Amino acid sequence: MKTQRVLAAAQLANSIGDGAYLVTSALYFADVVGLSATEIGLGLTLGWAVGSVAGVPLGHLADRRGPRGVAVLLALTTAVAAGSFVFVRSFALFLLVACLYGTAQTGLSAARQALLAGLVEPARRTVVRAVLQSTLNGGMAVGAALGGVALAVGTRAGYMAVFTLDALSFLVAALVLLRLPAVRPAPAAPGPRLAVLRDRPYALVTAINAVMLFYMPLLSLVVPLWIAQRTSGPAWMVSVLLVLNTGSVLLFQVRVARRVRDLRDASTAVRRAGVVLFAACAVFALSPYGWVFLIAAGCLQVAGEMLLAAGAWEIGFGLAPDDRQGQYQGFFGTGTAVARMLGPAVLTTLVLDGGTVGWLLLGLAFMTAGAAMAPAVRWAQRSLDPAVT
Repeated sequence: MKTQRVLAAAQLANSIGDGAYLVTSALYFADVVGLSATEIGLGLTLGWAVGSVAGVPLGHLADRRGPRGVAVLLALTTAVAAGSFVFVRSFALFLLVACLYGTAQTGLSAARQALLAGLVEPARRTVVRAVLQSTLNGGMAVGAALGGVALAVGTRAGYMAVFTLDALSFLVAALVLLRLPAVRPAPAAPGPRLAVLRDRPYALVTAINAVMLFYMPLLSLVVPLWIAQRTSGPAWMVSVLLVLNTGSVLLFQVRVARRVRDLRDASTAVRRAGVVLFAACAVFALSPYGWVFLIAAGCLQVAGEMLLAAGAWEIGFGLAPDDRQGQYQGFFGTGTAVARMLGPAVLTTLVLDGGTVGWLLLGLAFMTAGAAMAPAVRWAQRSLDPAVT
């Protein structure tokens, strides 16, 4: 339990900074730095793209050098990157810092997952991961509120305070992680150094999870634009949906995760997530006929999100060799980077231009991906252990 508390404390620290950063960064880069929307979008996309490529080698570094030390180093690097945003005055410098930020964040995530795998027994990893996710949501909510204050003030000093807070939050997270026991580095294994890049079953599982993760831009981007353009719902409905989502994860994510005990349970959870997300998309399509459909769709969306999270965590850990958790978690985490990079453009085009048909196509993609996870997991199990049939 001490390990869980320390991991949660580190997660809480940096999620507060992240929450403040997420709600203020776009306006800071536009209004204070003077970047265009295209430059901001391109810079952030390239930053996460570089990060997704760096995730596997940084995860491998965590395996070979010990995940605690690498996680601390990457948390400090993220702090430097976040603080460096206050010195950005040009697109070139913004691009450089965004790549550093995306690389450090992605590598930190992989190292943290390897650290969790090294300190927590397999039977408890998914539940502990759920606790960390709930903690992250709580911290993000607090950070978003602080970021809202900076937006209300609207001064350069207020924005600078946000980036300083984000940098300090990762510095605190690094210090907290030092309280964890060190995990012995895994010995060099025979075969290719980055074995995950040749693991086709795991690559398929990761790709399916990436499709499912396209739900991520829904509440932050697609639904707000949908409400404004296609419904008569009030603008504050966006806040209601975000509070509903965050509160539900805080209250129920751990309970949902406790029902996932093995890879079969995980595959079932992902399949159900696909069905529930399809239902959410169908109900979102009905929202022009009344705001009550927005609430119902929001409930379905967060239910699907929690089912997917619990199943994906178990799959990501369970199909990775114990001595290569870092590089495998780095690879599995590229799904998040892909969703962040491509999701906004794909979903806005599909839903805002396609309307009801677009919502249904999106839902069908979720349901199809969810159904494909079980056979993909079975293939990966056979590859990991030929005795599994």
